[in-house]
Amino acid sequence: MGMTKSVATVLAVLIGTAAVPAAAEAAQCGNDASGFPAWVESFKDEAAGRGISSATINKAFANVSYARATIRADRGQKSFKLSLDQFMQKRGGKAIINRGKSLKKQNAALFDRIEARYGVPAGPLLAIWGMETGFGGFLGKEHTISAVATLAYDCRRSDYFTNQLYATLQLVQNGTLSTSARGAAHGEIGQTQFLPANVLKYGVDGDGNGRIDLVGSKADALASTANFLRGHGWSAGGGYQPGEGNFGALQGWNAASVYQRAIAIIGAEIDGG
Repeated sequence: MGMTKSVATVLAVLIGTAAVPAAAEAAQCGNDASGFPAWVESFKDEAAGRGISSATINKAFANVSYARATIRADRGQKSFKLSLDQFMQKRGGKAIINRGKSLKKQNAALFDRIEARYGVPAGPLLAIWGMETGFGGFLGKEHTISAVATLAYDCRRSDYFTNQLYATLQLVQNGTLSTSARGAAHGEIGQTQFLPANVLKYGVDGDGNGRIDLVGSKADALASTANFLRGHGWSAGGGYQPGEGNFGALQGWNAASVYQRAIAIIGAEIDGG
């Protein structure tokens, strides 16, 4: 028994000692740029273990850098604290409604196809399209992979954006996302601003050309948005104002109450006109 305890003690010490270097080398989140390069190298090893090819990893991270503009945006999201009236004014609610009505008429066949397939009418889709990018007018200027990698490294929401970074690499690997792609500050992609994991899960080919392009194809972007809403409980023919069945799907689109209510208001005005 004495020998067994002694051997067990020695083994425990050896195991504990062996674990120290691994712990020291493990990727650590950070709140400034200093640890980012080391984190990237560690993440690249982890990604290889998750089935991402070395060619994809090398290509995706070739021009990645710490995105300071993304961190500033992440720390400064003040518009969601506005009142509904203030938010609508800041986002240009009236202009979105007016242009949305016009675009609904111009693209009637597209919206009819989308509603027939997903059960989502034009109004909320146009509200989202208008508020997210001004109907495709401004998709963002940040390097997408750098933005997502920076947020995966940043301690505030590291786990959440680590999953988004794996999704980003999958999109690069399957040819959906260019390594030079640029978009919004948090890595949102395309005309209605999908996070990478949502592109993987809900992205669809809305124009029938055999590929998913949420940047260049409004049909893909709008059909994917409808697919997202359906995936979050949207039921064809149901109402989408607060208290109605489909409002929950709008809550799935954005966590901010003021944003959810703005989509409902703008969408109803467009659908009603």
